Amino acid sequence: MERSLQGGRPAQALPSTADRGDVPPLSDRLRRVHWPVTGRLGVHPTGDYRSRGRGPGLEYADVREYVPGDDPRQIDWNLTARSDRPFLREAHPDRGLDAWLILDASRSLDWGTARMLKREAAAELVLAASILLGRRGNRVGALIFDRGLVRVVPPAAGRNARARLVAQAQRPSDAAEAGTTDLAGALTQAGRLITRPSLVILVSDFVSEPGWQLPLKVLGLRHELVAAVVTDPRERELPDVGLVTFEDLETGGQLDVDTGDRGFRERFRRAAAERAAGVRTDLLAARASAFELSTGEDVLLQLLRLFQRLELERRGRPAPAR
Repeated sequence: MERSLQGGRPAQALPSTADRGDVPPLSDRLRRVHWPVTGRLGVHPTGDYRSRGRGPGLEYADVREYVPGDDPRQIDWNLTARSDRPFLREAHPDRGLDAWLILDASRSLDWGTARMLKREAAAELVLAASILLGRRGNRVGALIFDRGLVRVVPPAAGRNARARLVAQAQRPSDAAEAGTTDLAGALTQAGRLITRPSLVILVSDFVSEPGWQLPLKVLGLRHELVAAVVTDPRERELPDVGLVTFEDLETGGQLDVDTGDRGFRERFRRAAAERAAGVRTDLLAARASAFELSTGEDVLLQLLRLFQRLELERRGRPAPAR
């Protein structure tokens, strides 16, 4: 019963996207925004993210004795003046990184009672991430899953690559038959396909069969993880609207519910809160930076709150309590 309520919608009542007014294009709103990355993931020749290698750069790494053939422009003149031999200053050069979007394309995202559907919120996040991370030599790819891994978009840079990625992310699922989402299988295959340390962004409502926690932990050991939990306000609390038929979008099962029953609404609220807390605990155990992507609020505002928190964590400061 819990799954039908969490992953369903009122039968014959799929809401349309709300009118969001005159909002500037997302690319304009993101012009001065930077996606903060904590780890040293830069590997490509050009970019503005920290790397593990050493060479010319601004971020100090170490000093070593100068040997013939080194670039004299990297000599540390202050240390050399205090020594009897020249020393070279080494730094961590800025590099481009690989970013992977692991995107849930299952039918449970075709639900929304606020500003947009969950699928539309996920699509806006994908577009924002592709714009922010597709700059200055970074490469962005995607793994799109439903009942299993259905599409792989290899990481690439440039405007054309971004357009292909967004088009693939918005393409409807090819699954003809109803079935449950296999998040565990998708994460396991992601662990095999993503070989280079990368920024991995998981976008899902986590309405899935259990067992995804372990493969997510494996990903978290090698990569920097961000998890966007796509939600809708009505998945947390039901209004009193009388007798409603809920339908599980993935299996097609239906359930009649009397939302006028106060006790039932309270049990639903507690079960939803417990489920949300359990998902968040599992994400934190996998060392993922988790945040809620709600259909009831502007996607960019939610992203900016995440970036503020990530930037504070990168600087070693506690994030403000909410």
